[in-house]
Order: sequence, then C-alpha cells, then structure tokens
Amino acid sequence: MKNSLKIIAMAFAVASCQSTENELANKSNPDTTQVLAPVEENFNYVAEQFSDLRVLRYNIKDFDKLSLQTKTLLYYLSEAALCGRDINYDQNYKYNLLIRKTMEAILSTPSHDTESEDFKKLTVYAKRLWFSNGIHHHYNHDKFIPECSQEFFTHVLEHVDVAQLPKQTNQTKEEFIKFVTPLIFDPKIAAKKVSLDSKTDMLQNSAVNFYEGVSQQEAIAYYEKMTNKADTTPVMIGLNSKLMKENGVLQEKVWKVGGMYTQAIEKIVYWLEKAVTVAENANQKTALEALIKFYKTGSLKDFDAYNIAWVKDISSTVDVVNGFIEVYQDPLGKKGSFESVVSVKDFEASKRIATIGSNAQWFEDNSPLLPQHKKKNVKGISAKVINAVVESGDAAPSTPIGINLPNNEWIRETHGSKSVNLGNIVEAYEHASGGSVVGEFYYNNEIKERVINNASLADKLHTDMHEVIGHASGQIESGIGQPHETLKNYASALEEWAC
Repeated sequence: MKNSLKIIAMAFAVASCQSTENELANKSNPDTTQVLAPVEENFNYVAEQFSDLRVLRYNIKDFDKLSLQTKTLLYYLSEAALCGRDINYDQNYKYNLLIRKTMEAILSTPSHDTESEDFKKLTVYAKRLWFSNGIHHHYNHDKFIPECSQEFFTHVLEHVDVAQLPKQTNQTKEEFIKFVTPLIFDPKIAAKKVSLDSKTDMLQNSAVNFYEGVSQQEAIAYYEKMTNKADTTPVMIGLNSKLMKENGVLQEKVWKVGGMYTQAIEKIVYWLEKAVTVAENANQKTALEALIKFYKTGSLKDFDAYNIAWVKDISSTVDVVNGFIEVYQDPLGKKGSFESVVSVKDFEASKRIATIGSNAQWFEDNSPLLPQHKKKNVKGISAKVINAVVESGDAAPSTPIGINLPNNEWIRETHGSKSVNLGNIVEAYEHASGGSVVGEFYYNNEIKERVINNASLADKLHTDMHEVIGHASGQIESGIGQPHETLKNYASALEEWAC
C-alpha cells in the first residue's frame, strides 16, 4: 500500500554529491524565506510549472560514491522500469497510446507556428497527458480537454506526415483525423477514468482498460466463482489480467511473456536478467529470479513466491518495486497497475527510521487501544529511507512519498512487509515549497525559528511512523482500523514535541 500522500509532481533524478548545511542567517530574526532543510548548493528543485502542476527535480545523494557494480545494477533496473511505461498508459485508457503518439507526432513536426497561443495551449495539453499517463487528471480522474479550438487541432494534424501518425492499416489520414479528434475533444467519451458511483455500472462508466464488454455484475460473479474461501494462502485473483468477453464467453488475457503486453514484458525480463548478473547478494538474486519467473509464467502463485523472496532481502543497498502492484485504478479493486520504483538506500536517514522500527512493540504495548486489540508480537517490520533513482508507470510522475508492500495480506502476516520512506522525494517537496508560509502564518520569531529548525524532521518522522508503525500494527487480526488512530495520536504528540 503506497502512502496516500503524494508530492505534487516529479521530473527526473539528478545525481550529485552530498548536500551542504545552510545556517540561519539571523538567530534573533530568522530568515523565513529559506527552505526548511539543508539545500544542495545551486540545485534547482523546480523544473517547470503549468496548468495545476509543478514539476520537481529530485536529488540522488552520494550517487558518485557508489561502486561501479551498484551503478550498473541501478542502470539495468532503471531500464526494466522504463520498459513498462506504455503498459500503464494502456491500462489507464484504451486509446491513451494512440493519443500520446498523435500529440508527439504534432510536436515533432517543425512546420507549425509554435509561438501562436493555440499551439502553446496544445503544448500544455501534451504536457498534462505525459504527466497523467493519459488523458485523465491524475487525482480527480476527470477527462481534460485542450484549451485550443478543435479546428486548430485538425489544422495542425493535417500538416503532419501521415507516416508519423499511429493510424490503422489502410486507414487514410482523413479517416484517422475523424477518429482521433472526438477521442480528445468530446467530453462525453471516456469522461471518467475511474467511476465509483455505486448507482451506475462502475466498469462501463470507467475509462480504465481492465475490462472490455463486461458488466460489473458479470465481473463480480466471475471472480466469486474463482474464490476459495478455505484457502489460507490465496493469490490476489485477477491482479495481472484483463477480463474480456469474446464470442459471449468471459476470459482473462494474462499480462505475461507470450500473453498480453508481451513486447514490453519481454524487454522488462531482458533487463531483469541483466540485473541478476550484478546482484549484490544471494537474497537479491533469488528475488529477481522469482520476478522473472512470474513475468514468464503469469502465475500469481509465482508472484507470491517473488513477494516472499523480496521481503527477505533486507540487506541490499539497491531495491526495486516492479510489477502489477496497486489496485486503486480498478473500480472493483482487483487489477494491478504497472509501476516500478528503483532506489538506493540512504544509510544516514535509515538509522532514524530503523530506530522507530526496532521499537514497534513498545508503540503497540503503550497504545491507547483496548487490550484485546493489541498485538503481542508485531512482526515483519523492515524499514529504511531510500532515495528514488527512477520511477515509472503508476508511481510516476506523481509519486508516493512512502511505500509499504507487499499487499497480499497473508504474506504480510506470515512473512512481514517492507516499509520505506522516499527521502529524496520528500526533500524535493520541502525545498520546492520554501519557507514563505512560515513567515506569513507563524506568530513570532521564536516559533518561526522552532519550525525552521524542527518541522522538516518532524514531518519525516511523521511519515516514518505511518509506514513503520501504522502499517505494521495494521496486521492485527481484530480491531481493523484502530491502528491508524493510534498512529495519529502518536504522530500528533511527536509533532508537538518536535516543535
């Protein structure tokens, strides 16, 4: 389960040396315009801003100090991550890739009047499409439409070389323009990426490409028949497949080598196999090999085996999340969106989160829960701070700030989970926000100085507590929902203490 808080935007990783400390310019009258944490000298965290988005850059601290083997491993895993990018576009909407390739063909054609207001508006639309991995807003799921006129769009499209357009075989340019234009401009076509309106058929009213020709009730009945309630180690049924109706019969198209998305997955496997050759240790190698096996077989039993192996790898410097992970984009909560996060451990910051993790039982024992809701043996806590190197798919460009996986509950209960804080993402968010809020809203210089000195750390500890204590305590058999109240109480006390 990814942390529900997300940074506004994220762009590209930038490798650099260690940050230098900035000191308060004036203790009696602190400079509240500076950021609330150490700043990398001359590093610009804000890349670009458009529409309702701010795109940030993030820093990979001490990248130049990593060994050649570690850098090579990061490269292979990053390539594997990027090879799955188009999968997520297609999952979000059936025609996202067609629309993206159309926009890229327009923008790569040099004959357009790039200084016109209409073209600038069309460029903003393309940027929003790239950012959201499709034509729907990444948060509210509403379809967004270019602010330029439809006539201008068809005009520029007519000047694009027909060979550059993603048209179907034997489709003329005129037929293609007639087909693609309403997909982009008609607000009634694919109006909502994920519809959760229970008064309607949520599948038929959602643009996501996880079901085709299937009603909500048909899908529910199909998966109910596959569910074995007596199974104590159940797989997450339907996680890596599209449910379709062909010739009146429901069947799953599995995402694997030789199945759906095979071209992208074959490339992912290629880079993962390269990564195996430079794995840091036996546990990491075993996990990567298990992931490769899953991609080749498509078996969710193999996916569970991979997750178990992945949880056991707690000593590696490099880590990777790669696969069909979160189910938030499916109205029925079954289909996993492709995502990947490639990271390297932040050793200094990990000491902080490890201290919280090692005291998890104390938090549980001293929580304000009723005794019958307290767990006597909080297990499976593996926590650290990581620096993201590459993110893709459902994890990018809008990125989590914390990750807790795997999602299969029996694996979490039996084998544990990993909790991580994406340190450099949190850092980029803090630096980009600046300190102007402190100067505007805090009462006096004494309070302002405490906020400048402590708020950044308190915020990091708050996220650490959520990932390490909240998710670990969440593995209680009874009293579901209680642990997060416990977390909230501790987090509030922690922030009050820090500030």
